[in-house]
Amino acid sequence: MRIMLPLLLLGTLLAGCDVSPSVKVGQVAPSLPTKTLADVGNDFSQITTSRYPDERMYQYSLDEALHQGKPIVLEFATPGHCTVCDKQLQILKGLLAKYESDVIFLHMDQYKNPEAFKAFRVIGDPWTFVIDRQRVVQFKQAGRMLYGELDSAIARVLMQPAG
Repeated sequence: MRIMLPLLLLGTLLAGCDVSPSVKVGQVAPSLPTKTLADVGNDFSQITTSRYPDERMYQYSLDEALHQGKPIVLEFATPGHCTVCDKQLQILKGLLAKYESDVIFLHMDQYKNPEAFKAFRVIGDPWTFVIDRQRVVQFKQAGRMLYGELDSAIARVLMQPAG
């Protein structure tokens, strides 16, 4: 009985909290304004902790990107304290070179765009989301991905008919 009472109290307290998992595949991606490189006067230190940022990942705010009619690869990563995140962003750079004209790549750093982490309800990083032209999440994965895994997810979204 001594153990049950604290567990019941904890359950009651958590019932009012949003402890739901991240945005799910099949859901419309949350739209919100996020910082762009232009918003911070082209000062990378104000938008990412990456040592080797790629300016192409910071051209659009998330809400702007969702209205471009292109698939989006949205990466939640904080490379300044996460080696796995840094490696994930290097993979994205390789894929960005391949899909630059067809896909928008966005990087959200936990320290620089925390509202995006909250909107997508992600805890920890990296997290990768692939969003289709209709703004629907088609793929998500926590943790590091291999180049081929993400390439395949992007290719599947690109094969979907537009509109």
